[in-house]
Amino acid sequence: MIIILYLSIALIAIAFTILVVYVSKTLKALQGTLTNVASTLAGLEKQMEGITTETTFLLHKTNALAEDIQHKSEKLNTVVESVKDVGTTIQQLNQSVRKVTTSVSTNLEQNQDKVNQVVQWSNAAMEIWAKWKQKSEKKTTI
Repeated sequence: MIIILYLSIALIAIAFTILVVYVSKTLKALQGTLTNVASTLAGLEKQMEGITTETTFLLHKTNALAEDIQHKSEKLNTVVESVKDVGTTIQQLNQSVRKVTTSVSTNLEQNQDKVNQVVQWSNAAMEIWAKWKQKSEKKTTI
């Protein structure tokens, strides 16, 4: 019975040794896997730092671009207001020209008879002048 006990203890020791060997192999494999995971996480951390840096740079550029657009928009508003003022001025000038044209046209219609008389008198005066000039030329030739 003691032999069975010794055999049982020896069997238990062998089983424990086999168990320790397989657990050791499993732990070594797990160590390699964990080393790979650690190096992958380190690379991922470096990539995240690069992404964070690029994101920060992009954010600064976006803010600068937004400020530039705001500044240019304010300048454009000034230009639009100036163009509006020019349009108003041209409209007022057109109204003034229209009033002057209407006034001249009205005065011309009212004074049409006087203008006709002036033209007739001018024609008569030119005829008299032409006749007087012909007579004076005849006198100088004679």
